[in-house]
Amino acid sequence: MGYKQFSEVFWMKSVEELKAIREKALKEISIRENEDKTRIVVGMATCGIAAGARPVMNAFIEELEKRNIRNVTVSMTGCIGICRLEPVAEVIEANGQKTTYVKLDAEKARRIVAEHIVNQKPVTEFTIGAAER
Repeated sequence: MGYKQFSEVFWMKSVEELKAIREKALKEISIRENEDKTRIVVGMATCGIAAGARPVMNAFIEELEKRNIRNVTVSMTGCIGICRLEPVAEVIEANGQKTTYVKLDAEKARRIVAEHIVNQKPVTEFTIGAAER
């Protein structure tokens, strides 16, 4: 809870105000849950950063901006648990389908945007399945 939200609750004067704040928060949550967005999640724990995850994340962001793609979010997470395959990123589509990409670099990230995000064709040669063969 942010300071503004905390202060709204702390200084409320009536139950009606509390109900209004609750309704506003529920609407915001509902909007976020129903967004039709693909997510790219980059592993940014120390193992990922040491392996080069920072330039990978920057490449995803830059390529999406260059192509003016607004229905994809890029975020970071901690350790995904496959340190030997870092840098790792997961593309999670709005329908929940997840593709895990491993051993990435900036050029591979740009290709993932071009092929997977734009053309809906996962780059299978960069996936965890290909790496494990």
